[in-house]
Amino acid sequence: MSEVAVPPLGRRAHLPRRREDNAAIALLRHVDFVLVVAIFALAAFGAVMVYSATRSFFPAEPAYYLKRQIAYAVVGVGVMVFCALFDYRRLEQWAYILYGAALVALVAVKGIGHSQNGAQRWISFAGIQFQPSEFAVLAVIAAVAVYLSRHERLLNVPSIAALVALAGVPMLLVVVQPDLGTALLLAFVLFVMLYLGGVRVRFLVVLLAIGVAAFVLAVALHIFSGYQLNRLTAFLHQQSGPRGLNYEVDLSKTAIGAGGVRGTGLFRGLETNLAYVPYQYADFIFSAVGEQLGFVGSAILVGLYGVVIYRVFRAIQVARDSLGRLLCAGVLAFLVVSVFENIGMATGIMPITGIPLPFISYGGSALVAFFISIGLVVNVELHRSRAR
Repeated sequence: MSEVAVPPLGRRAHLPRRREDNAAIALLRHVDFVLVVAIFALAAFGAVMVYSATRSFFPAEPAYYLKRQIAYAVVGVGVMVFCALFDYRRLEQWAYILYGAALVALVAVKGIGHSQNGAQRWISFAGIQFQPSEFAVLAVIAAVAVYLSRHERLLNVPSIAALVALAGVPMLLVVVQPDLGTALLLAFVLFVMLYLGGVRVRFLVVLLAIGVAAFVLAVALHIFSGYQLNRLTAFLHQQSGPRGLNYEVDLSKTAIGAGGVRGTGLFRGLETNLAYVPYQYADFIFSAVGEQLGFVGSAILVGLYGVVIYRVFRAIQVARDSLGRLLCAGVLAFLVVSVFENIGMATGIMPITGIPLPFISYGGSALVAFFISIGLVVNVELHRSRAR
């Protein structure tokens, strides 16, 4: 009998470790470092702009908002890494649980929520204030993606009705806060996911017609608050409408116009330094970018968003299963609508809805939610070689 060569004990002990190292290296090869670097650049950009817009609020502690924004970003990065490492296919067991938790949080807002500026959108827990509607968007994306991936060969009227109900319930709960902007965002995300999920165009046209009819009916029945309707009316008549309704937009456009091509210089904008633009650190932070950094800085910011959007679109293309594609599609719609609406709001081409600028606007809930969305995209790319 021929003898079989047996590796020494020390070498055999290293074999499993080498396999693990090789698996980790192979996994890292699929990390979209372009996307990750672009996200970190946006977060750093946002931290600087938040500081520029808030440093005059508390002269004794000019970095108060900056420190909080950095803390939110650290939490967001940690959650993003977690969301990137677990196998996204596990969402098939967890998506509806997360969706149910989001509904509970949205219902709780009406009972124990914190009101601010006439809107009840926040919950305070253990000294931490968060906005459930931001995370409800992600829960809807996960639930719709799982449902579509399970029923992609049977997208009949009952299935489509179930999908509309999945998104419709949180939309209604968000509208009554009131938060019309997030409700419209959810509607757009659902429409994109239905289209990429294989729903026939004629069904989408019918859904669009029903949505428009429902909106008109809601206006007629005064379901929306008078303030929200006045915002829409003022947007359509910016030159002739009452100045009070377009006050923030007028000041935002003035600040952006003052920046010109190169801007007034970082920390040197008069509108920003004197805090003329309301909520400039949050909803209207793009006006701080336009004033201080001008057209050049604004173009760089939009360019960074272009890189992120392209990389997320690429993730849709390389995903090996429908669940991964749909998750990335939902994230893509989430990002595109948020960027377009916020910048459009600041420049006067879109109505004011309160949607934050991704990774730039001040606020923990939105920042963490956007980091989670990118974590899901990275997850899909990491596991694409092992998708079934």
